[in-house]
Amino acid sequence: MRTVLVTGLGGAGRTTVAAATALAAARRGSRALFLSAEPGDVFAAPVTGRPDEPDRITDGLWAARIDSGADFRAEFLALQERGAAGLDLLGAARLEDEELTELPGSEQFALLGALKSAAGDWDVVVLDMPPLRETIALLALPEQLRRYLRRLLPAERQAARALRPMLAQLAGVPMPAQWLYETTARWDSELAGVQAMIESSGTTLRVVAEPGPAAADALRTARAGLALYGLPVETLVPNRILPRDSADCWLATLYAQQEKCLTDWYGEWTPKSSLREVPHLGRDPRGLDDLALLDTGDGLAEEADKAGEAAAPHRDRGERRDDPWRVAEGHGSDSVFVWELPLPGAVKEELALVRRGDELLVTAGAFRRIVPLPSALRRCTVAGAGLTDGMLRVRFQPDPELWPRAR
Repeated sequence: MRTVLVTGLGGAGRTTVAAATALAAARRGSRALFLSAEPGDVFAAPVTGRPDEPDRITDGLWAARIDSGADFRAEFLALQERGAAGLDLLGAARLEDEELTELPGSEQFALLGALKSAAGDWDVVVLDMPPLRETIALLALPEQLRRYLRRLLPAERQAARALRPMLAQLAGVPMPAQWLYETTARWDSELAGVQAMIESSGTTLRVVAEPGPAAADALRTARAGLALYGLPVETLVPNRILPRDSADCWLATLYAQQEKCLTDWYGEWTPKSSLREVPHLGRDPRGLDDLALLDTGDGLAEEADKAGEAAAPHRDRGERRDDPWRVAEGHGSDSVFVWELPLPGAVKEELALVRRGDELLVTAGAFRRIVPLPSALRRCTVAGAGLTDGMLRVRFQPDPELWPRAR
């Protein structure tokens, strides 16, 4: 199964492009599933199916609505049921389904749940993601939450569960109950499954933007965040491209602005990412006929096919994408190791690095990631760093007190 995550700048038409991508894949013979919060808007027909029971739209294409409210209520009630014994002991009144309203952040968890539930007999799953900044934060969430769980409730402490009553008496405070560790382990397992899908070589990211000065600035900032979290962009989709041969002076001026932006994007994003231009239809696309017009020459599906073919050998072995953060090895205790972190679009004035124990805190503008150091670098001290041509290079000097000496 290939998973295509479609995001983009606000109002750039990411939902429409996502639906067109799924339709194009279906018309090329794939079994395609389209997941969105409002799929009925682009198909001009109601879609009420859930990810586990999607609605059939046309030959080879199914669609499902991600209902964050229903997902939140189901998860809350399940959590309440698991903690029923403790709630009854406290005399707490349980909440009913009809009195629950979703809380901020529930949409993000519903999307992560959709990623997990999408696994099945599909060739292609296309997921309509939130705007780009929110998508970056969402895709980084499983890794961050797993780190929090490991810090708050380390798994190795479970080995001392037999001593928990004694420790509670000695410390004079109640120790975490076994159910808490079991719940933590279950959450970690579920998050690990979502993280594995995000990092899978069979998962690709597609970014939709309407060419212009504001879009160029927003993409430049977001590109550093994408690189920081190791989220490679398979395809950049410049949407609503105006006709090149228009005699209208007003349209010609707008197109010249688009053309300048496109030239910059081709220089900045290729060859690591492909660009696939989508024409402006002169109206808001609605329905299957309009969506089919957006896939000029099967272009959108063709790019998805290329990504799928490139990932197929790795996907068959269940492999994840290669880690782009590489360490240039040193030789001997006097050598300097260099950790190379590709951060295209990053600005030196907005970069910050903090070494904290065996982790490195990297901040690039509005984005921050905490990454564990490779084992060799944990026995080193930071000797400096520099940003050149979108590559952040952090130098490490072996610590004589920690580095094994040859005898």
